Amino acid sequence: MIHFENVSKQFDDGTTAVKQLNLTIYKGEFFVLIGPSGSGKTTTLKMINRLIDISEGTILINGKKISDYDIHELRWNIGYVLQQIALFPHMTIEENIAVVPEMKRWGKEKIGERVDELLEMVGLEPQTYKHRKPSELSGGQQQRIGVVRALAADPEIILMDEPFSALDPISREKLQDDILNLQKTIKKTIVFVTHDMQEALKLGDRICIMKDGEIVQVGTRDELIYHPINDFVREFIGTNNQRDFHFDLEKVLSGVNKEAENIPVIPVTSSLQQTLEALSEQDQVGIDKDGEIIGYVTRQTLIQQLSSSLKEGAVE
Repeated sequence: MIHFENVSKQFDDGTTAVKQLNLTIYKGEFFVLIGPSGSGKTTTLKMINRLIDISEGTILINGKKISDYDIHELRWNIGYVLQQIALFPHMTIEENIAVVPEMKRWGKEKIGERVDELLEMVGLEPQTYKHRKPSELSGGQQQRIGVVRALAADPEIILMDEPFSALDPISREKLQDDILNLQKTIKKTIVFVTHDMQEALKLGDRICIMKDGEIVQVGTRDELIYHPINDFVREFIGTNNQRDFHFDLEKVLSGVNKEAENIPVIPVTSSLQQTLEALSEQDQVGIDKDGEIIGYVTRQTLIQQLSSSLKEGAVE
């Protein structure tokens, strides 16, 4: 699907960002690029749609050199999602999503159907959201629009450059789950850049760890965790895994909310991920211990506890 042959990138100031990269990303694969700052992961991503030109080597998509594609055709057929969502503020949500389909001269009716389909796909009711402006949406909702805008013209490939890193932990966890569920439906080839190993391990079918412009190891989650190729990979996975720490739910209880009804209840032994999943749909969850609800946890109290624990270095 996407094939790098001896690809290098050297910038005008003499900096070599990528060195002799050889890599194949398969059709329908969720492929993650990760590495420390300056490792070349974003440069690698941007070379795919020619936002950055290669210095040496060849990149092929479906067996054809990217330099042989019309550049507008190439970019129209590759969706792109940024950390900075970059929605057009003066346009409605519908108009934002319709930009590329309009460039490709889709009919008005077809565009309208596509907008509604995509909004429903990410859990945003079309009649409620499509006439709003970006400023009327939360950060998480705006990022959902960024994702569906990249999907609007039904491209084969989606490039995602740290799309969730600016979001709060709960919104980020929810969007990670959303993109995994979405991928089961759309089955696109997704190339995803992140600096967060926990995110990479959760999302990637395969993960490419880079350092100083070179590939250190490519593998599945289990291959990287159980068969790291060297100490750098072993330490990088360990260092970036600090968010996956154990915590005590009883420490974040806010007391029993007497007015709350029909809220989800989870065991006091629930993990951080299980708690975040429960809070992704509700503002609070009840905590059960030995068959009795001993209190509740809100999104706010959990975030405060996570922040405090990280500052104190309370990780395992």
